[in-house]
Amino acid sequence: MKSASVPSNEHASTGSNANSSSVKAKCDPAWDHVTEELKYGKSSYKCIHCGKSYKEWGINRMKIHLAGIKGDVAACMGVPYDVRFQMVENLKGISKSKEQTKKDQEASNYSPLEDSPKFEDVQEITPRGRGLRSNLGKRKVGNIDNYFAPRTTPGAQPFIKSALAGKEKKWRVDMSIARWMYDACIPINAVNFSYYQPMFNAVASYGPRYRGPNYHALRVPLLRDVKREVQLIVDSYHSYWANTSCTIMADGWTDTRHRTLINFLVYCPKGIIFIRSVDASNLVKDAINLSNLFDEIISWAGPANIVHLVTDNAANYVAAGKIVCGKYRNISWSPCAAHCLNLIFKEIGKMDHIAKLAKRASKITMFIYNHVALQAWLRTRKNWTEIVRPGPTRFATTFIALGSLKEHKHDLQALVTSKFYVESRYAKDKKAKTVVKIILDNQFWNDCHVIVHIMSSLIRLLRIVDSDEKSAMGCVYDGMYKVIDGIKKNFKDKKRLWEPYVNIIKDRWDNQFYRDIHAAAYWLNPAFQYNSSTLNKRLETQSAVIDVIESKVSVGRLKLVEELKLF
Repeated sequence: MKSASVPSNEHASTGSNANSSSVKAKCDPAWDHVTEELKYGKSSYKCIHCGKSYKEWGINRMKIHLAGIKGDVAACMGVPYDVRFQMVENLKGISKSKEQTKKDQEASNYSPLEDSPKFEDVQEITPRGRGLRSNLGKRKVGNIDNYFAPRTTPGAQPFIKSALAGKEKKWRVDMSIARWMYDACIPINAVNFSYYQPMFNAVASYGPRYRGPNYHALRVPLLRDVKREVQLIVDSYHSYWANTSCTIMADGWTDTRHRTLINFLVYCPKGIIFIRSVDASNLVKDAINLSNLFDEIISWAGPANIVHLVTDNAANYVAAGKIVCGKYRNISWSPCAAHCLNLIFKEIGKMDHIAKLAKRASKITMFIYNHVALQAWLRTRKNWTEIVRPGPTRFATTFIALGSLKEHKHDLQALVTSKFYVESRYAKDKKAKTVVKIILDNQFWNDCHVIVHIMSSLIRLLRIVDSDEKSAMGCVYDGMYKVIDGIKKNFKDKKRLWEPYVNIIKDRWDNQFYRDIHAAAYWLNPAFQYNSSTLNKRLETQSAVIDVIESKVSVGRLKLVEELKLF
């Protein structure tokens, strides 16, 4: 049998020399965060985090840009903390490698003028002791891993061992992770967290000898280090607050130990940050003390960076908000939108016919969930979902529960008319007969349909203002008027029918909820700015814009009106 021909060392070295620089460059970890554009024979590099482009810089200087090292390269303001940490560590490794190489050169009297370097001919025993291995022609260099993408990076070339390991080995690893998660009762959606895969990347890069942190390490030193990281992230937000301004939010609540706590948060377009929680149990919660507490938070965030303060609707918070606005002219106060809407639901829920309807609906829900056999029968129904039950503090859930009950109308009627129920002991119970009468009453279901339909727009607005995904300030003003118009339309403009609902909503909106900042946000929202049919009907919004801007900056009213016309 003929042996396969082997290419000469000369040809092999020629090919490797030709591609060594390009392979080294493209495998640099900074390439995951930089794009290269070639135009007119010249390269330009663009950072994917801040969007800035630089010509003829090179990947090393882009790495300095990502690491945020001060010098002749501008620091990236949008790079995540873990990426910045990776770039800093990579640069440190390169620096240490260069220093070690320099020391080795000095120790061996290395001269760059010599044609070829001198190396020691060293022989060592292999781990299995089956022969000798020569180190001739080798010299100590830096860690080569610094020049290649981690093997766990998506799209990176895998190790030969991992490629040949097969599905069984991966299954064993997956099973080890799954057993731990199931045993520790870790929610499965934890795998969707941003730090899930990087954790395994770090373990794989360390090697098989890695042992996880113990109880003390997680409880003390690592927690302290993570806290320091989070503090750096919070501190980095100060620069964004100076550019885009921010909103201070104060959320008061009572925990299971009956302590009165106030959580302070800061919102800006980049996201929401928790500042701190204050135990106000021993604090007399009058307007003066609360305003002093708010003043402390405002001083920390920077008074010039804040344009809005949001608190609860309680009288002491309202008074404290007015004191803060009087002291800081550039800050506007408004009550919590979700809390105001919840109070509207509470007042509407107290109306006699709605209270009676909710009470009858509650009898059905309690009857079903107090009997396991009835639940088991209903769960055999196709596409069955659990009935939503009202919450004790969220008054909107009363109307959400009515809507959920209405969707189960046919299933409930099928239950009480089934052979299983008629022949059961439940059919003879006095309370059960009352519930059956309600379930078979078409007027009850018609009333549920009407109430759910007229309250659907208010529930939709509550979901918008209670969401953390995006700012809802520009939608509140328009949403409230759409709620009022929708109720009138549902009752076909019969004033005696819609008037009780609209009066409750208007009373809360005019006397407690509405602020000029809501109208200004509506006027500046592009979704409504180009809808002249509604914008021209609400001329009070333009005067609100002028009032809000005048409270923030010193400018003449006539000049401001001219600028708004140009806008």
